[in-house]
Amino acid sequence: MTDAARRPPAAPDAPEHVDVLIVGAGVSGIGSAWQLQKRLPDARFVVLETLDTFGGTWVTHRYPGIRSDSDLHTYGYSFKPWTGPPIATAAEIKAYMGEIIAEAGLDSHIHYRHRVVSADWSSAEKRWTIVAERLDTGDSVHFTAGFLWMCQGYYRHDEGYAPEWPGMDEFGGSIVHPQTWPDDLDVSGKRVVVIGSGATAATLLPAIAGQCAHVTMLQRSPTYFRTGRNAIDLAETLRELAVDEAWIHEIVRRKILFDQDAFTRQTFARPDKVKAELIGAIRTIMGPDYDVDTHFTPSYRPWRQRIAFVPDADLFEAVKRGEASVVTDTIDRFTPTGIRLGSGEELEADIVVTATGFHLSVMGDIPFAVDGKAVDFADTVTYRGMMFTGVPNLVWVFGYFRASWTLRTDLVADFVCRLLPHMRAKGLSAVEAALRPDEVGASRKPWGDEENFNPGYLMRGMHLLPKAGPGSDWQHSQDYWADKDAFPAIDLGDPVFVYR
Repeated sequence: MTDAARRPPAAPDAPEHVDVLIVGAGVSGIGSAWQLQKRLPDARFVVLETLDTFGGTWVTHRYPGIRSDSDLHTYGYSFKPWTGPPIATAAEIKAYMGEIIAEAGLDSHIHYRHRVVSADWSSAEKRWTIVAERLDTGDSVHFTAGFLWMCQGYYRHDEGYAPEWPGMDEFGGSIVHPQTWPDDLDVSGKRVVVIGSGATAATLLPAIAGQCAHVTMLQRSPTYFRTGRNAIDLAETLRELAVDEAWIHEIVRRKILFDQDAFTRQTFARPDKVKAELIGAIRTIMGPDYDVDTHFTPSYRPWRQRIAFVPDADLFEAVKRGEASVVTDTIDRFTPTGIRLGSGEELEADIVVTATGFHLSVMGDIPFAVDGKAVDFADTVTYRGMMFTGVPNLVWVFGYFRASWTLRTDLVADFVCRLLPHMRAKGLSAVEAALRPDEVGASRKPWGDEENFNPGYLMRGMHLLPKAGPGSDWQHSQDYWADKDAFPAIDLGDPVFVYR
């Protein structure tokens, strides 16, 4: 570990210089820092984190029952075996990350309570200047970095997305968003309405059912869910055979990814069959008298939006017990005592939870400039979802929708840890992605294909995202199973990379 990595942030008149500056100490930032230190042990680097601890999503969200909706054998890192249940709580995930930080000594590289307020690239100096605010003191601190690695996630952590409905100011109860869940909120004996039908709503409902008087999931339209035991049979069998945990992690990880690939391809090749299987599983749980057609049968094909896994069917079991219910309708307005629906029915409520999603954040909403000119990322074209035309020495980690986020973290890390030594060996200090001459005039498309994947947060924020260009090089693929072969095969001598 270098002395530079140990030093506290320097004063503005003497910026601390590092080879690599990582923004964010969530799952992407910690995984990237581990890979950087392991693969390039001589690299000087720091991690800047706005929060007062690591964990990102698993710190921001504190609502009851917060858990993963991806299995931890693939959401966990390739280099650190996961030994717990596949669907894990926030506390379990944070403990796992804490072990990695401690084992690798990453804590000395992380500066907490450092909010990045600007990032400026100088072509003359071939470096970034990053200004951060120390939230504990209010001071500004400056860093310079040869390379900038953006791992801050994809949504605003300080506020969630909640639509404005008429009458909200008249409601006599509490309105809360899961992303800013009050520590002192007591649901005991209260009538709770959770607006939304995604993974957050499906997690929150069973967590508070039985504590409150009643909880209702109010949804405009149904969502697909998969359910099953919160365990992996193969992992349990291998443990009975006393197989080493590192082997178990790799074997189970490969098996899950194989199965996920097969399932994803079926959703495109035979969507009606997959839909029937998913809905059929819910019918089996809920029984013949429950209106599955209304409440759990989406109108779109599977995987156009994220499919959450419901461990041990706890969402459905809470409804069957009568502690919870599902209402599928639109909202007309809030009233002093609840919510009036489009049908005219009124849901009485003491607490309304708006589990309605995120505000998309591109590059943490940080102002970027290249040689004094402000960067509008919506005007750039993305190279494989991680680099952007006209923006040197920068990568962004934006994970997968249909596979675990950290799978892409690993792929991007492998690319960076090949790119930096390649540049050093050739005496180069800057690189940016540029369209090839025959691609310059090609039409540009939105970052994502609405017909392929269309969650609300992505559709609301599509205008903020970089554009996609011609061919696989110029888009953010949702196909991990193709990317896992394509990324390691990226030719660093390809003309798409312009070096200086």
